[in-house]
Amino acid sequence: MATLRETDLYPPVKAHFEALGYVVKAEVRDADVVAVKDGVPVIIELKTGFTLQLLQQGTARQALSDHVYLAVPRWKGKAGWRMFKGNLGLCKRLGLGVISVNVAESSVQVHFEPRPFTPRKNKAKTEKLLAEFARREGDPNLGGSKAGGRVTAYRQDAEKCRAYLLEHGPSKGAEVAKATGVKHATRMMRDNHYGWFEKVEVGVYSARKLQDEDFKCLK
Repeated sequence: MATLRETDLYPPVKAHFEALGYVVKAEVRDADVVAVKDGVPVIIELKTGFTLQLLQQGTARQALSDHVYLAVPRWKGKAGWRMFKGNLGLCKRLGLGVISVNVAESSVQVHFEPRPFTPRKNKAKTEKLLAEFARREGDPNLGGSKAGGRVTAYRQDAEKCRAYLLEHGPSKGAEVAKATGVKHATRMMRDNHYGWFEKVEVGVYSARKLQDEDFKCLK
């Protein structure tokens, strides 16, 4: 039997919240899964088992949202249920929602809804979370995947700039910004985080030919 992965939990969790009318995206800043409806973020942390790390992550996310769930695989056997039940009680005390995922049936069960917790919200971090969510086009990541392969809104903007330069040749930053909708195109090409751009003259940039290793550099 194949080893269960955190990414296996994501499709059923995403489907559940989409059915409730949420827009769902994976790996948004520090959160495994973010579901947003009416501007309010719901955060879901995925783990293949109840661990101290999962509880720590869940309580940390309460600084961003009053609606935080922990999602784990459905238990097996009486011993598994007893352990799950004990953790469920702890999560209730912490104000964390709990979801069990039946991967084989691609279904979820919500055992406890989250409730407001007392830590002070970090407004700046919440705004960054929502800003990244809004800027991210589509849902290119898989919840629970490692940080090294994630696609961010920043990377998507850089790809737009590079695609424009490949099609139109060396261009002024203002032209690229207007054509692509990337507001900070000039600064992005100047910073050249991925090594994709070359400065031709003041304010003018071109796209350089890339090697395979260039695509491994993610923000």
